[in-house]
Amino acid sequence: MKRNLSSVVFGIVGWLAFAPLCHAAAPYHFIKEIPIGGEGFWDYLSLDPAAHRLYVSHGTEVVVIDVKRDGVVGTIADTPGVHGVALAPELGLGVTSNGREDKAGIVDLKTLQTLSKVDTAQGPDGMLYDPGRKEAYLFCGRAQAATVVDVKAAKVVATIPLGGRPEFGAADPGAGRVYDNLENKSEVAVIDAETHRVVDRWPIAPGESASGMAIDVAHHRLFIGCHNGRMVMMDSGNGKVLATVPIGRGVDACAFDPGTQLAFASCGDGTTTIAKEESPDTLTVVQTLQTERGARTMALDPSTHKIYLATAKFEAAPQREQGRRGRRRPRIVPRSFKVLVYGMELGH
Repeated sequence: MKRNLSSVVFGIVGWLAFAPLCHAAAPYHFIKEIPIGGEGFWDYLSLDPAAHRLYVSHGTEVVVIDVKRDGVVGTIADTPGVHGVALAPELGLGVTSNGREDKAGIVDLKTLQTLSKVDTAQGPDGMLYDPGRKEAYLFCGRAQAATVVDVKAAKVVATIPLGGRPEFGAADPGAGRVYDNLENKSEVAVIDAETHRVVDRWPIAPGESASGMAIDVAHHRLFIGCHNGRMVMMDSGNGKVLATVPIGRGVDACAFDPGTQLAFASCGDGTTTIAKEESPDTLTVVQTLQTERGARTMALDPSTHKIYLATAKFEAAPQREQGRRGRRRPRIVPRSFKVLVYGMELGH
């Protein structure tokens, strides 16, 4: 059959436009696991794409992994009850959230040494870095407040009452805003980054009791992982809920990949939901990735599109003891802590 030049050109252009979407929607696969061992709980993961380093909180230290070699290259010590580290790579510094001592540690990312510590409000847990103002936010659960730290000066510049129990947050430097989930209020607190004040509160219904949060700064979208089995896509300009998709049980972290327009919600039931932002108002599940039980926290590398999830092996769940209600939490198998790596390439 004859085809004119215009139809051929249109076909080529159409294929080129469609190819990235096909790649973006390709199923994720297990690639490998990185053994860490040791003892203790884990929480947040943070990734520095330029330095190829993954920071994983674990007990009283932060384990540092070279993601080019997929091996441990060091630790950040003296971080009692650490939940994670906010990275300020342009300053060469990180800020740890030390929950057991109500402090934030200022860390040299080259030497991994803690340079100083500053006091926070009670119960520092979640954290983020706002590159627009070069400030770190420590979201403090017991105080229901955020402590704001000038990272370079290593000093507290504000304490912000939040009026609810904070969880994951996200920063939009271009808009001059910081967002944080208030888990017990099912709201997003909107913070003005200049005045350090809560300027709005947005309900997340039909989502409830949110934990994870990620942001698409280009399209002004928040992705919020909720404990009632939904991921909510919200307009970060006005708080309007635009779409929701179903996710697994026990969600903790969310991530967004601007290169593929994929949003992720990692859950403790051993699933990670992957959804595509098809348009500014449409979110569609493209895969329910089977991971492992307990793999609820996550970091994404936007340069390779890989995701990293922390978990461990668990002993068999103990039977309910006579006279006690419910079931006791199963114990972690000693020295079984690890990081799981998933990506669009086939596993090996």
